[in-house]
Amino acid sequence: MTKQARGDLTRQKILQAARSNFSRRGYDATGVADICQQAGVSKGGFYHHFPSKQALFIALLQDWLHALDVQISALTTQNTPATVMLQNLAALAAPLFAEAAGQVPMFLEFWNKAARDTEVWAATIEPYHRYRDVFASIIQQGVESGDFRAVAPQMMATGLVALGIGLLLQAGLDQDGMNWGETTQQITQTFLKGLQQETE
Repeated sequence: MTKQARGDLTRQKILQAARSNFSRRGYDATGVADICQQAGVSKGGFYHHFPSKQALFIALLQDWLHALDVQISALTTQNTPATVMLQNLAALAAPLFAEAAGQVPMFLEFWNKAARDTEVWAATIEPYHRYRDVFASIIQQGVESGDFRAVAPQMMATGLVALGIGLLLQAGLDQDGMNWGETTQQITQTFLKGLQQETE
């Protein structure tokens, strides 16, 4: 195993141990020593990868969102109508919600910590702003093309982000309550009908 591969493996062990401890015990009750013990690494190994517990906490959020960001970027750079783009984004929900199973304690811990830590707040709120801007850009494109009625893109995008967060939380809390991926696509269709221009 190369040095780089060993380093990547150590980093993943730390992230997994941190996710487990933060979910079970909370951020404040978890110490670096707890994480190192579960991960099987020294404190020196920990600080080689993360300068602080706070940095590790933020890295958990950023790592979780990275795959989603890649998929969103791939879809939004395609030359497709706004309606199709929003439908394709809704189709990302099923695997995202499946991944959310068991992650609700971590989501709540991010929100709880963000209320008291400005750096965690900045890292937590930034993705919301980013995704809202993506949705607003798509909706603006639909308005300019005449596919959507004249609406305020930022306001509609805020509603979409709120919908996504609410569905994600419900899917995590009640995974077997319904088919959340299908539900998201059906709700998106209803949303799109409200956006689209009426045809004579």
